[in-house]
Amino acid sequence: MANQLTKPFKIPYYAASLLRSMTTSKRVQDRSQQKRVHALEIAVEKHKIASKILFLLELLKHEPEQIIPIRSLDQHRRQLNLPKPHKISDFIRKSPKLFEMYKDQRGTTWVGLTRQSEELIEEEERLITENDENALEHVTRLLMMSVEKILPLDKIAHFRRDLGLPYDFRKNWVHKYPDCFKVFKNEDDVEFLKLVSWNPSWSVTKNEKKVVGIEKGENHVPGMLALPFAMKFPPDYKKVYRYGGQIENFQKREYLSPYADAKGLKAGSVEFDKRAIAVMHEVLSFMNETRLVTDHLTHFRREFVMPQKLMRILLKHFGIFYVSERGKRFSVFLNEAYDGSELVEKCPLVVWKEKVVSLSGYRGRKKKILTFEDLDGFDDGDDLFESGSEDESAIRIDRDEEDTMSDEDEVIAQLSEMDVGEVQKAYEDT
Repeated sequence: MANQLTKPFKIPYYAASLLRSMTTSKRVQDRSQQKRVHALEIAVEKHKIASKILFLLELLKHEPEQIIPIRSLDQHRRQLNLPKPHKISDFIRKSPKLFEMYKDQRGTTWVGLTRQSEELIEEEERLITENDENALEHVTRLLMMSVEKILPLDKIAHFRRDLGLPYDFRKNWVHKYPDCFKVFKNEDDVEFLKLVSWNPSWSVTKNEKKVVGIEKGENHVPGMLALPFAMKFPPDYKKVYRYGGQIENFQKREYLSPYADAKGLKAGSVEFDKRAIAVMHEVLSFMNETRLVTDHLTHFRREFVMPQKLMRILLKHFGIFYVSERGKRFSVFLNEAYDGSELVEKCPLVVWKEKVVSLSGYRGRKKKILTFEDLDGFDDGDDLFESGSEDESAIRIDRDEEDTMSDEDEVIAQLSEMDVGEVQKAYEDT
């Protein structure tokens, strides 16, 4: 009996895994405050407001008379992310410079665009037209990065606003450039965009242009690169100095260009993962706001030859990327592109978007946010940019766009928190 009592108790593997999960598992939302970036969380809140305003502007724009009954908007609650019992009329009433409401003789309440909104819509259409060459280049770049040089049009539509594409790009725009790409349907009647001609100068990555200074590459052939990625760690994160050597080794490690053939790479290898970082860096770098909803990236894992656990890489490399978890959907930023909550370089379409938000009735809270704890004190039902009105019944907007998190996002939200050791694992020299 004594021997039995002193004999070490061996926990079965599956039980040990479960025990570790029970003792160390946290939601991504519980990540260390030292890894959060207060300024970029504010940028996410601004985007949430903008997405709702822009959705309503676009909806009204395509109505025959540019007006719609308020009750008809109820079917768009999911896109507006205004769950009941919040009233859509309250949301609209907060922005009288953009939307106007009136009742007809039957007592039906209608909402329409103000003259200022109509002018803004005209301005956006002009800016999108002027952005045509940039959109052409970036759509072509996406095709050039894809392993089969084809992409489903529905997936490209996820990037429409981020690329500055016109609303009806699938019907008209994609047919304007037959020398670059063409549309075809597969046996299931799904529309795809296929690359027609390779542009060597567009196979030079943004990082090559920035680090090496390559401007034109008429004869450029993409291959192995050994260029460092710009890193900006959270301001409160003090432990990264411990891993300076590992980070240096990571930066020196070669990787395959996002535009080179990646079919030979072995999934799970260090080279495979670093190329995935390069692909995500490249995709984010030519989006208007150098940020994306993460599931828009994860939807392209197969086409861009990226790992299944893409979110893990984004979270590990938080010196390059920043993942915000506020709301239903995660957002990923390219750190180097931001100074605080502001983009370092703003294209005309971003400036236009900021103008629209400035004309809405939503302003910063009167309470000054001094620390991240102040931001953390708001629950998901709050919004940093609620109306400046003193009306206590003012609605609060918190959910991002129309979809929920991707399957991987939901899994990541239940995984163990990435601790300091993950930095070492990510950058150790193998």
